[in-house]
Amino acid sequence: MKKLPVLVFIALFALSGALYGETFTFKANHMSGSRASGREILVLTGNAEVYSDSIRLRAERIEIQGKDNEFIDCSGNVWGFEEKKNIIFQSDRLRYDRTLKIARLEGNATLEDRQNQVVVRGRFIEYNDKTEVGVFQVAVRLFKDNIVCRSEYAIYHRGEKLLDLSGFPVVYKKNDEFRAARIRVDLDTEDVIMEGDVSGSIKSSE
Repeated sequence: MKKLPVLVFIALFALSGALYGETFTFKANHMSGSRASGREILVLTGNAEVYSDSIRLRAERIEIQGKDNEFIDCSGNVWGFEEKKNIIFQSDRLRYDRTLKIARLEGNATLEDRQNQVVVRGRFIEYNDKTEVGVFQVAVRLFKDNIVCRSEYAIYHRGEKLLDLSGFPVVYKKNDEFRAARIRVDLDTEDVIMEGDVSGSIKSSE
């Protein structure tokens, strides 16, 4: 693996940011660079941070790689902020594809959509910023106002404010409980639509 001067990496990274129509900036306590298989790799450690006009990422370690530096791998106390849509990410690990605008989070992952007042947690999260669709897997929990949802798999349609749950889904709405094979929740109206093996309990108001 051939080592490259840090200044060369800074020039390459700035150029690739311009090619994508945005300027990316980075900082850290320590920085190292290398070239492997014709590709440049920039490693930031210690209070590492990468940010552009639209997204900011912080982690203990950030690795920037790819032909045009399009992949950003973060690990250790990862925190991200999508400013335009007011979305916060937190996880153990995060991989961001600058070309596809897709973030993949692993470990103790959380997506907080402050604009829609929605918080979702899971072991794996994939969020597509172009389509505004989030996929959540394993021990999924969603919180919004009077609603708490649990399942093993969920799809969050952010633009439509809809949530599709499967894999032993349960929805708690105030004191009511809903269970089914598949559940769709309108997060705007709080309507619950259930399909397959439907059950639940509704507590009358006093």
